[in-house]
Amino acid sequence: MGKSHNLVIVESPSKAKTIGRYLGPGFTVKASMGHLRDLPKSKMGVDLENDFTPQYIPVRGKEALIKELKADAAKAETVYLATDPDREGEAISWHLKELLGLSDEKAQRVTFNEITQKVVRESIQNPRDIDYDLVDAQQARRILDRIVGYQLSPLLWKKVRRGLSAGRVQSVATRLVVDRENEIRAFQPKEYWSLDVTLNRIGKPGSFVAHYYGSPKKQELENEAMTQSVIEDITGKEFTVTNVKKAEKKRSSAPPFTTSTLQQEASRKLGFTPKKTMMIAQQLYEGVDVEGEGTTGLITYMRTDSLRLSDEAMDAAAQFIRSRYGEGYYYGKHHVFKTKSGAQDAHEAIRPSHVELDPERVRGSLTPDQYKLYKLIWSRFLATQMANALFDTVSIDAECAGHVFRASHQSMRFPGFIAVYEEGRDDDGEAMGSPLPDLTAGEKAASSKIQKEQHFTQPPARYTEATLVKAMEEKGVGRPSTYAATVSTIQDREYVIKQDKRLAPTPLGEIVTGLMMERFNDIIDVEFTANMENRLDAVEEGQQHWKALLAEFYADFKKELEEAETALEGVRIKVPEEETDEVCELCGRNMVIKMGRFGKFLACPGFPECKNAKPLVERMPGRCPKCGSGMLKRKSKKGYAYYACEKGAECGFMSWDVPTAEDCPECGFTMFKKSGKGRNKPFCINETCSKFLPEDQRGYYKKKTAEEGAEAPAEETAEKKPAKKAAAKKPAAKKTAAKKTTSKKTTAKKTTAKKAKEAAE
Repeated sequence: MGKSHNLVIVESPSKAKTIGRYLGPGFTVKASMGHLRDLPKSKMGVDLENDFTPQYIPVRGKEALIKELKADAAKAETVYLATDPDREGEAISWHLKELLGLSDEKAQRVTFNEITQKVVRESIQNPRDIDYDLVDAQQARRILDRIVGYQLSPLLWKKVRRGLSAGRVQSVATRLVVDRENEIRAFQPKEYWSLDVTLNRIGKPGSFVAHYYGSPKKQELENEAMTQSVIEDITGKEFTVTNVKKAEKKRSSAPPFTTSTLQQEASRKLGFTPKKTMMIAQQLYEGVDVEGEGTTGLITYMRTDSLRLSDEAMDAAAQFIRSRYGEGYYYGKHHVFKTKSGAQDAHEAIRPSHVELDPERVRGSLTPDQYKLYKLIWSRFLATQMANALFDTVSIDAECAGHVFRASHQSMRFPGFIAVYEEGRDDDGEAMGSPLPDLTAGEKAASSKIQKEQHFTQPPARYTEATLVKAMEEKGVGRPSTYAATVSTIQDREYVIKQDKRLAPTPLGEIVTGLMMERFNDIIDVEFTANMENRLDAVEEGQQHWKALLAEFYADFKKELEEAETALEGVRIKVPEEETDEVCELCGRNMVIKMGRFGKFLACPGFPECKNAKPLVERMPGRCPKCGSGMLKRKSKKGYAYYACEKGAECGFMSWDVPTAEDCPECGFTMFKKSGKGRNKPFCINETCSKFLPEDQRGYYKKKTAEEGAEAPAEETAEKKPAKKAAAKKPAAKKTAAKKTTSKKTTAKKTTAKKAKEAAE
């Protein structure tokens, strides 16, 4: 450390490591591990009667870290608050300033859109004051969500089911899913027909298939009678080629990623949930150990709605494209994309920090998931600065008896950006068509085959996680920082479930949404929520006072809450039980899913006449390595999860390791991974495979024998501790019955209150 001593506080250890390497001597870089001060979990923490004054307290469990940072800050000449460059990061910096008792002169705010040596050093040399408009916008959002959650959730507990929660954005996202389900139920299919003819050139080789277009203007065949009439008109008659249209079609690359489009594309192409996408993107932004480079931030900040790219980044892309692909593949100039109106445009689009670090170069330093996401971001960015793809298109119209049939084909002449990247689609996309013979107007053709087919229009598809994020963005529900958390929350709360990769509302979700629509129309209204986001943006821009916004919102909300309490006095809303295909072996009824103290289970709906109940089995990805059947998640008698073949004792396979959706590239067996949280790398359990990973190398606690003098594994120790503790206490405690009763009641009351508040969070 040099003579001057400066403290830099970031949010995570990995970012601290990366930035520390760039700054060198004279700077100590520490991580706050997120928020160090927040509203209390055990109560509202907002004085609603006193101008919405928040009551911030230090986060429980971080006392030692706070003490350490205070000591470091006291010794530092300057404290640089380098939390994330968004509202949340600005608020964390403000909380740090207040908590550490820093003066305005000593506390300096710096932000990094990308964590590169150049940007980090430039930012440190050009600090600024904390932006209190950003802080106020974050406080307003936090308090809005706290008011809704802590006052509405208890009502749901009383009227529907314990443990439920409501949220300002999550309730609207759930409504979008429920509304889509109602659209599907109300959908009336409409009949239509397709008519194709196979045409053979007369006097020349070559045939092609043409599709009915109209008579002669574009027309839809609505029923079989119309279709049959056309068939009768053209049967046995010659067709004449009336029009041959050839053209060149250009296709430009998709714009660079924003938070929303990254989540959508990672869902389509990689199968990642929005939450997983953002977690991995955070790792890439904060920095990973790259061989030969050290700890390096690989992408720019990943919470953004901007399509803006720096000139420096576009210049680097141009140089890379020319050197690797050739001059013809470069766009020819900076390809600038226009950010949509209403976007905050606070940061650049998501792009690689160093375009020269191509995915294959850093692959060995990344986990498989990090590599996949980095490749997606890198490829998309590079494609934005590449030449358009060129296609040759041909369209042929053939007429017979006043009916026009059309054939079309598209072939790629020059791939351009498609050589690197092509955007995924939620629909089927346009068909390329089959190659067509070289026809000229006036040529004659005869039909050799006429094929008709009945179709029905399809209802709108259920949302996927990707299309729900897209809908939220289009409707203005939430902001880039909230999409992933919202989609994850509505599934965790069991308002929405994923079926065949699509989101469907649960009976609980529909009941809660119905209640909210009836009693809290503003809270669950899409336009109201979008307008509130705009007003929060106005707070950020200094155009709206945050407490005035809260006062206006709370006046209406309080009135709705009081009216709902009165209207629902004595009412308990029953949630329909979800029926399954599982048949009760005792009475033959279809079993239903119920919620108990320890989670969901299967029960016979004939209770109390039939009291049959059994665990709800969860189906896992992958196949049994022994017989190829499906894999199920089960629980042992002691409550530990294990994974077994669906054939049970007939096969006999079981494992404590978790089956994954990945297959071993060597032997094709299902890959497994270590149980528990964290980025666990899949491994092969096939002993005959070269990729096989022995049990003692899978990262579990190695159980030693008694002769080796080792303690029992953590799982066993945890099981034995409560019994020992109880045995030790048993002879000691002698309390009166009255004291015991009071103690139990107090504990139960505190536990219930605590759980209610946590659910509301």
